[in-house]
Amino acid sequence: MNIVVNADLKAYIDPLTPEEHEALERSLLAEGCRDALVLWGDVLVDGHNRYGICQKHGIPFQTLQSTLFHSIEDVHLWMIDQHLGRRSVSDFQRGVLALRKREILADKARQTEATPAADAAAPEAAQGATEAVAPSSIKTREGLAKAARLSSSQVVMIEKIQKQATPEVVAAVKSGVISINAAAAVSSLPAQEQVEAAMGGKEQLQQAAKRVRDTRKRPKADDVDGAETDEVTQLKARVTALEAENTMLRAQVAALQALSPR
Repeated sequence: MNIVVNADLKAYIDPLTPEEHEALERSLLAEGCRDALVLWGDVLVDGHNRYGICQKHGIPFQTLQSTLFHSIEDVHLWMIDQHLGRRSVSDFQRGVLALRKREILADKARQTEATPAADAAAPEAAQGATEAVAPSSIKTREGLAKAARLSSSQVVMIEKIQKQATPEVVAAVKSGVISINAAAAVSSLPAQEQVEAAMGGKEQLQQAAKRVRDTRKRPKADDVDGAETDEVTQLKARVTALEAENTMLRAQVAALQALSPR
């Protein structure tokens, strides 16, 4: 059988440590491949590590066709959900996966809206494909954060990192060299400064993040001057009003003194 290993799907697979790979290899050599590899058509969905080892040593294996999926997008969603449920996945990676899930669901929704009414009258099994693999909605940032087991602020920072960070900074946060918070701060810098900070390692990245935060806290000179100008203007207006009130009171006192008997 011709089995296709989809490169996009492999992005959702956690690489085994050398020790884990050796243990799996010993088990397969000693006991054979007891669990079937899961396929969708000729696309390998589950069992990538076992398949690689079986191919290397010529170990026989069984396959099982999944009936859950009706499109490659359904396969992507299933694999994302498998990873979102694992404790070993980092906060950053869970956020990236949840954002990817939102993109896929949005694309599927647009495709459904664009489908002519005649084509929409498909069998019930096909209509329920999306619900079978992605029952929860993550359209809102709150829903996305819940799916990824993150806070809404973390989701915002991960979105920023994806949009603005250089590959070097992304690699640093993926490997745990810096936190999501620090990476989001560094991603505000020009690309060249991000690269230089990443090349300097953890300490330089943290220093760069601190500089960004300090700059945000420090008020701009124009803002300070503007605030001072507004305050002086208000004080001058208050003085003018008090002087006018004082003049009026003096006039009233003089008028009263003129009317009183001597």
